[in-house]
Amino acid sequence: MTSPATVEAGERLRLFFGLPLPADAAEELARWGAATFAGLRGVRVVRPEHLHVTLAFLGSRPVEELPLLRSALREAAGELLRPVLAPLSYRETERVGMMVLSDEERRAALLQARLSERLERIGAYRPERRPWLAHVTVARFSRRPRLAPPLPETGTISPSDAALYHSVLRPSGAQYDIVEAVALGG
Repeated sequence: MTSPATVEAGERLRLFFGLPLPADAAEELARWGAATFAGLRGVRVVRPEHLHVTLAFLGSRPVEELPLLRSALREAAGELLRPVLAPLSYRETERVGMMVLSDEERRAALLQARLSERLERIGAYRPERRPWLAHVTVARFSRRPRLAPPLPETGTISPSDAALYHSVLRPSGAQYDIVEAVALGG
Protein backbone atom coordinates (compact mmCIF):
# COMPACT_ATOMS: atom_id res chain seq x y z
CA MET A 1 0.00 0.00 0.00
CA THR A 2 1.70 3.13 -1.15
CA SER A 3 -0.49 5.62 0.72
CA PRO A 4 -2.03 4.31 3.95
CA ALA A 5 -3.29 7.84 4.66
CA THR A 6 -5.90 7.37 1.93
CA VAL A 7 -7.57 4.53 3.84
CA GLU A 8 -10.63 5.61 5.79
CA ALA A 9 -11.68 4.52 9.28
CA GLY A 10 -14.06 1.58 9.23
CA GLU A 11 -12.71 0.30 5.93
CA ARG A 12 -11.73 -3.37 5.60
CA LEU A 13 -8.60 -4.53 3.82
CA ARG A 14 -7.75 -7.94 2.36
CA LEU A 15 -4.39 -8.70 4.01
CA PHE A 16 -1.71 -11.36 4.18
CA PHE A 17 1.88 -11.74 5.37
CA GLY A 18 4.58 -13.09 3.10
CA LEU A 19 8.21 -13.24 2.07
CA PRO A 20 8.81 -11.22 -1.11
CA LEU A 21 11.20 -13.05 -3.41
CA PRO A 22 14.47 -11.47 -4.54
CA ALA A 23 14.09 -10.03 -8.07
CA ASP A 24 16.43 -12.55 -9.75
CA ALA A 25 14.62 -15.55 -8.27
CA ALA A 26 11.21 -14.06 -9.07
CA GLU A 27 12.24 -13.41 -12.69
CA GLU A 28 13.57 -16.96 -13.07
CA LEU A 29 10.39 -18.48 -11.59
CA ALA A 30 8.24 -16.31 -13.87
CA ARG A 31 10.26 -17.37 -16.95
CA TRP A 32 9.96 -20.99 -15.87
CA GLY A 33 6.20 -20.55 -15.39
CA ALA A 34 5.76 -18.91 -18.79
CA ALA A 35 7.61 -21.79 -20.48
CA THR A 36 5.91 -24.51 -18.41
CA PHE A 37 2.37 -23.26 -19.02
CA ALA A 38 2.87 -21.92 -22.56
CA GLY A 39 -0.08 -22.66 -24.82
CA LEU A 40 -2.38 -23.90 -22.04
CA ARG A 41 -5.83 -22.30 -21.98
CA GLY A 42 -7.25 -20.92 -18.76
CA VAL A 43 -3.83 -20.55 -17.11
CA ARG A 44 -2.54 -17.28 -15.67
CA VAL A 45 1.14 -17.25 -14.70
CA VAL A 46 1.84 -15.07 -11.65
CA ARG A 47 3.86 -11.97 -12.53
CA PRO A 48 7.35 -11.79 -10.98
CA GLU A 49 6.51 -8.79 -8.76
CA HIS A 50 3.68 -10.80 -7.15
CA LEU A 51 5.65 -13.96 -6.38
CA HIS A 52 6.03 -14.52 -2.65
CA VAL A 53 5.94 -17.17 0.07
CA THR A 54 2.72 -16.72 2.05
CA LEU A 55 3.22 -16.82 5.82
CA ALA A 56 -0.38 -16.13 6.91
CA PHE A 57 -3.50 -15.12 4.96
CA LEU A 58 -5.75 -12.95 7.09
CA GLY A 59 -8.53 -12.15 4.64
CA SER A 60 -10.67 -9.07 5.24
CA ARG A 61 -9.56 -7.15 8.33
CA PRO A 62 -10.51 -3.73 9.76
CA VAL A 63 -8.06 -0.98 8.85
CA GLU A 64 -7.85 -0.09 12.54
CA GLU A 65 -5.87 -3.33 13.10
CA LEU A 66 -2.96 -2.17 10.94
CA PRO A 67 -0.85 -0.90 13.89
CA LEU A 68 -1.25 -4.24 15.72
CA LEU A 69 -0.46 -6.21 12.57
CA ARG A 70 2.63 -4.14 11.85
CA SER A 71 3.79 -4.66 15.42
CA ALA A 72 3.21 -8.42 15.21
CA LEU A 73 5.37 -8.54 12.08
CA ARG A 74 8.20 -6.55 13.67
CA GLU A 75 8.13 -8.74 16.81
CA ALA A 76 8.01 -12.03 14.87
CA ALA A 77 10.81 -11.08 12.48
CA GLY A 78 13.03 -9.54 15.13
CA GLU A 79 16.55 -10.97 15.04
CA LEU A 80 15.62 -13.92 12.80
CA LEU A 81 18.09 -14.92 10.12
CA ARG A 82 17.10 -14.83 6.46
CA PRO A 83 15.50 -18.06 5.24
CA VAL A 84 17.37 -20.14 2.69
CA LEU A 85 14.87 -21.73 0.30
CA ALA A 86 15.17 -23.78 -2.88
CA PRO A 87 12.76 -25.47 -5.32
CA LEU A 88 11.90 -28.93 -4.03
CA SER A 89 8.90 -30.06 -6.07
CA TYR A 90 6.01 -28.85 -8.21
CA ARG A 91 2.49 -29.40 -6.84
CA GLU A 92 -1.01 -28.64 -8.13
CA THR A 93 -4.36 -28.14 -6.48
CA GLU A 94 -7.59 -27.70 -8.42
CA ARG A 95 -6.87 -23.99 -9.01
CA VAL A 96 -3.15 -23.31 -8.48
CA GLY A 97 0.27 -24.58 -9.46
CA MET A 98 2.91 -24.09 -6.81
CA MET A 99 6.61 -24.56 -6.31
CA VAL A 100 7.19 -26.28 -2.98
CA LEU A 101 10.40 -25.04 -1.37
CA SER A 102 12.93 -26.63 0.93
CA ASP A 103 13.52 -24.53 4.06
CA GLU A 104 17.13 -24.92 5.20
CA GLU A 105 17.34 -24.83 8.99
CA ARG A 106 13.54 -24.18 9.02
CA ARG A 107 14.04 -20.42 9.28
CA ALA A 108 10.91 -19.60 7.24
CA ALA A 109 8.90 -22.07 9.33
CA LEU A 110 10.14 -20.44 12.53
CA LEU A 111 9.13 -17.00 11.26
CA GLN A 112 5.71 -18.33 10.25
CA ALA A 113 5.19 -19.96 13.66
CA ARG A 114 6.24 -16.83 15.56
CA LEU A 115 4.00 -14.65 13.41
CA SER A 116 1.08 -17.07 13.63
CA GLU A 117 1.30 -17.13 17.44
CA ARG A 118 1.26 -13.33 17.68
CA LEU A 119 -1.60 -12.96 15.21
CA GLU A 120 -3.66 -15.59 17.00
CA ARG A 121 -3.05 -13.86 20.33
CA ILE A 122 -4.50 -10.57 19.00
CA GLY A 123 -7.45 -12.37 17.37
CA ALA A 124 -6.46 -11.59 13.78
CA TYR A 125 -5.69 -15.13 12.61
CA ARG A 126 -6.60 -18.72 13.23
CA PRO A 127 -3.83 -21.11 12.16
CA GLU A 128 -4.70 -23.82 9.69
CA ARG A 129 -4.86 -27.37 11.00
CA ARG A 130 -2.46 -28.70 8.40
CA PRO A 131 1.25 -27.93 8.81
CA TRP A 132 2.53 -24.81 7.07
CA LEU A 133 4.29 -25.49 3.75
CA ALA A 134 6.88 -23.16 2.24
CA HIS A 135 5.71 -22.62 -1.34
CA VAL A 136 5.25 -20.03 -4.07
CA THR A 137 2.08 -19.98 -6.18
CA VAL A 138 3.38 -19.75 -9.76
CA ALA A 139 0.13 -20.11 -11.73
CA ARG A 140 -3.63 -20.01 -11.34
CA PHE A 141 -5.90 -22.00 -13.60
CA SER A 142 -9.54 -22.67 -14.38
CA ARG A 143 -8.83 -26.36 -14.92
CA ARG A 144 -6.01 -28.39 -13.43
CA PRO A 145 -3.45 -29.21 -16.15
CA ARG A 146 -1.89 -32.16 -14.26
CA LEU A 147 1.71 -31.36 -15.14
CA ALA A 148 4.95 -32.82 -13.85
CA PRO A 149 7.51 -30.28 -15.10
CA PRO A 150 11.22 -30.23 -14.31
CA LEU A 151 12.18 -27.83 -11.53
CA PRO A 152 13.42 -24.32 -12.32
CA GLU A 153 17.11 -23.57 -11.89
CA THR A 154 16.82 -20.72 -9.40
CA GLY A 155 19.47 -21.95 -7.02
CA THR A 156 18.87 -20.94 -3.41
CA ILE A 157 16.40 -18.17 -2.65
CA SER A 158 17.00 -16.00 0.40
CA PRO A 159 14.29 -13.38 0.99
CA SER A 160 15.65 -10.30 2.75
CA ASP A 161 12.31 -9.08 4.14
CA ALA A 162 9.04 -10.24 5.63
CA ALA A 163 6.05 -8.12 4.64
CA LEU A 164 2.43 -7.29 5.34
CA TYR A 165 0.58 -7.10 2.03
CA HIS A 166 -2.68 -5.50 0.96
CA SER A 167 -4.39 -7.55 -1.76
CA VAL A 168 -6.90 -5.92 -4.11
CA LEU A 169 -8.83 -8.24 -6.40
CA ARG A 170 -9.08 -7.03 -10.02
CA PRO A 171 -10.41 -8.70 -13.19
CA SER A 172 -6.80 -9.07 -14.39
CA GLY A 173 -5.78 -10.75 -11.13
CA ALA A 174 -4.86 -9.67 -7.63
CA GLN A 175 -2.76 -6.56 -7.09
CA TYR A 176 -0.42 -6.84 -4.09
CA ASP A 177 0.97 -3.78 -2.33
CA ILE A 178 3.35 -3.92 0.60
CA VAL A 179 2.01 -2.11 3.67
CA GLU A 180 5.03 -2.79 5.87
CA ALA A 181 8.31 -4.65 5.33
CA VAL A 182 10.76 -5.74 7.99
CA ALA A 183 14.34 -6.68 7.18
CA LEU A 184 15.49 -10.15 8.18
CA GLY A 185 19.00 -10.55 9.58
CA GLY A 186 22.05 -12.26 8.18
